[in-house]
Order: sequence, then C-alpha cells, then structure tokens
Amino acid sequence: MKTLIAAYSGVLRGERRSKAARSEGSSGRSVLSRVGSGRWGTGSSILSALQDLFSVTWLNRSKVEKQLQVISVLQWVLSFLVLGVACSAILMYTFCTDCWLIAVLYFTWLAFDWDTPKKGGRRSQWVRNWAVWRYFRDYFPIQLVKTHNLPTTRNYIFGYHPHGIMGLGAFCNFSTEATEVSKKFPGIRPYLATLAGNFRMPVLREYLMSGGICPVNRDTIDYLLSKNGSGNAIIIVVGGAAESLSSMPGKNAVTLKNRKGFVKLALRHGADLVPIYSFGENEVYKQVIFEEGSWGRWVQKKFQKYIGFAPCIFHGRGLFSSDTWGLVPYSKPITTVVGEPITIPKVAHPTQQDIDLYHAMYMEALVKLFDKHKTRCGLSETEVLEVN
Repeated sequence: MKTLIAAYSGVLRGERRSKAARSEGSSGRSVLSRVGSGRWGTGSSILSALQDLFSVTWLNRSKVEKQLQVISVLQWVLSFLVLGVACSAILMYTFCTDCWLIAVLYFTWLAFDWDTPKKGGRRSQWVRNWAVWRYFRDYFPIQLVKTHNLPTTRNYIFGYHPHGIMGLGAFCNFSTEATEVSKKFPGIRPYLATLAGNFRMPVLREYLMSGGICPVNRDTIDYLLSKNGSGNAIIIVVGGAAESLSSMPGKNAVTLKNRKGFVKLALRHGADLVPIYSFGENEVYKQVIFEEGSWGRWVQKKFQKYIGFAPCIFHGRGLFSSDTWGLVPYSKPITTVVGEPITIPKVAHPTQQDIDLYHAMYMEALVKLFDKHKTRCGLSETEVLEVN
C-alpha cells in the first residue's frame, strides 16, 4: 500500500510540473517534452509499484507455505513420538476428575474394539486426503514412482527399504493420498504395517487406523491376505529397528539377508512380492552411530529385543531455522520407487529351500531396482547398495 501511495504521489507531482510548464509560456516543443516526460514517469511508477506489490505478496505467500510445510511435518513427528503416551496419561488423569465417565466409556469401547486393527482397521479416505499431507509431501518433497502395473486379482507384500529413522516416505506414500497412490495403483488397497504396540495406545490407534496402518504381526497379515479379498498390498519395512540403527546420510544399506519371514508369508498365501527402494530416506535425519560392542549399542539392542524398537539419538533442524538442531527433518527429496512384482506360488507348507529360493530372487530384484534408478535420484553410477 505504501508503494502505491508513493507512486500516486509521483503522478500528482508530474501533473503539477506539466501545469507549471504550460503557465510559463514556454515553447510548444519544450512544453510537450516536459509533459510527455511527466506522463512517461507516471506510467513507469505505477507499473513499478504493482510489480513491487505482487513481488512482496508472492514472497509472503511462499514464506507462509514453507512454514505450513514445516508445521505439518512437525505435527506428524510429535504424533509419532509422544501422542500415544500423552493420550494415555490424559485418560488416566481423567479418571481422577469429574469427567471420569468419559474415560470409562472410552476404555469400555476400547475393550470391544480391541481386535479391529488386526482386521484392517478403519480406513478413512477423508483423513487420507487431508490438505496437511500435501504440505507434508511438498516439504521434502516426496515422490512416488510407479514402474509396473499391479493386477487387482492378486494380493501383494511390498518390501520397503530402507527404514530410515521414521519411515517418512512409507507413511506419506502409502498412508495418505498425497502422492496419489490410489490413482497410480487403481484397485489396490495399501496397508502400512507397523509395531503392534502402537495399537495398544488410546487415540493413537484411531489415528493410525484412519490412514490404513495395521499391526505387523502374523494374525493381521493372514487375515488381510486370506479373508479380505484381492487387491490388498501390505507394506512391510523389512529392515525394522535393526536397520534404523545404521541410518545415516550418504549410506545406502539394507538389513535383509536374514529377514525371510515375509517371504514365508508370501508363499503361504500366494502373495506376490514387490521390492521398493526409497532414495533419500536416510538423508533426512542425522544420527549418533554407536559401534558394535559399545554400551550404547548394547542398550539399543536390549530395547529392540524386549520392546520391539531401538532408541536412536538423532536430530534434524529447528522449527524456525535450518541452522539449529531440532526434531524437524531436513528437507531432502525422497523418491520412492515401486519395482516389478515377483510372482509367488501358493505353498501351504513352504520348505526352507522354497523360502531361500524366492528370498534370493527378491534380493536380486531389489539390487537391480536400486542400480536402475540410482542416477536418476541423484546418486553416482559407482554407488552400490549394501545388503546386510
């Protein structure tokens, strides 16, 4: 507004100068020259003012969108880390207040609804299409790349690699519609599998189920692959907690050689295996890596063994500045490439030889997928995928 006022003032000054020139009785050429000069200055002032105004508006809009992206990512990180514990504490506190009936009603309903996560949960397309997930996607940004069609007459187990610290690409691509997974794979229902312990947390379980997230246990996978029709795709982060311990920028490594349970499940149900590699998943957080045999690694492995997750000491950027430390991940691009499905026969009682055969095929397919797309995703031709 100040810019427009200044321009308008320039217009008035130009008109006054023109009138003064005519009153002085100067020559026609001189008057026309001065008036023309005043008018030309007027037009350029207005144009310049409008350009400045639009430039400032665009910059402000861009800044607001960036802050919305940061907030959208931070809310998910905080939900991942503390929502379950916080809601449990609030409900327990509610028992000691005049609102105790609310807590009683919720826990009563929870007892009747306990097995719902094992049956695929309660997917909500409204939640999956929230605008917050588009801001979440654009912050990094995150991209989903389709390489092959997936027939809806089959069921699938997607192996997601690497785990990273929080599996941000897995969540955005398969638990929301931000990258249009339903349009890219029409007729396929994705179920991201995560720790069963998360579904024992009040409120958090509802939040997870609304996005199509389910427990990563045998009962759930058996149900989805045998009693839920066809077109189901269960996304398993195969490396799990062990893989998260080696997550660090610049490292492309997966924990896979001794992870064969998902192959056995695929054989028992005749579900095709689909390798997925998410380039950039390891780049968004920095982590303190403890050496094998150190006290830190010992503590992490004990947590992993008895609780199911390994506590990591990691950091990203701050909320207001990328130069400070905080919980917000760094804005590094994540490109998730979905590979070609490996056709798996249905074998009710697969032998170890069967499992080893298709596990070897899967590892080979994953390495080929990495090699084919690595240069397009910013890696050098000499980069090699480390399979542990």
